[in-house]
Amino acid sequence: MRRIAFSLLLPLALAACGAERVWAPDDAVQRARYVSAEPPSITLYTVVRKLGGEGAHSGILINGSQRVMFDPAGTWHHPWAPERNDLHYGITEKMRKFYIDYHARETYDVIEQKIYVSPEVAEAAFRRATAYGAVNKAFCGSSVSDIIRGLPGFESIPRTFFPNRIKSAFGELPGVQTKLHEDGDPDNNSGVLLVQKGALPDSDS
Repeated sequence: MRRIAFSLLLPLALAACGAERVWAPDDAVQRARYVSAEPPSITLYTVVRKLGGEGAHSGILINGSQRVMFDPAGTWHHPWAPERNDLHYGITEKMRKFYIDYHARETYDVIEQKIYVSPEVAEAAFRRATAYGAVNKAFCGSSVSDIIRGLPGFESIPRTFFPNRIKSAFGELPGVQTKLHEDGDPDNNSGVLLVQKGALPDSDS
């Protein structure tokens, strides 16, 4: 039964997760480095199909000594957020909103689940995401669960391919804050990237 369910959900995963191996140069990563004034945290983003509720993609915002986005096999990118194999640097508040806006549209919602952690746990998440490497298509959920479940306090997160299973387990963690992001943008969101790329970097908006 589980094999059948996976075969049915696999096309959704393939549609949302497109692998790309990239390696931004050192100077670009250093220039983009952004330190948030907020306490350390880990935020899980799950892209959910409006019709049917299937989980289509997972990503993690890690706020530690700097704020980065691990977007495994994702298709979002921005010149002001240099990428090294699915880890995006320079995630200012504007870039965080860009990420959400790109994924939330008329056919998909974005579920945000945030939990505050110690600086040590945030840095452990950053190290794990840095070392993970580029993620193949349809393995976004698997890589996210691998990274999260290896952290202290996150042992209850299952190892799974399915974003909704990660979301459900993450939602049971003590202190988690959940937010729903909805948008009526057209399902073809290729134009969103063009608009975002034309915006100037801004860490305060």
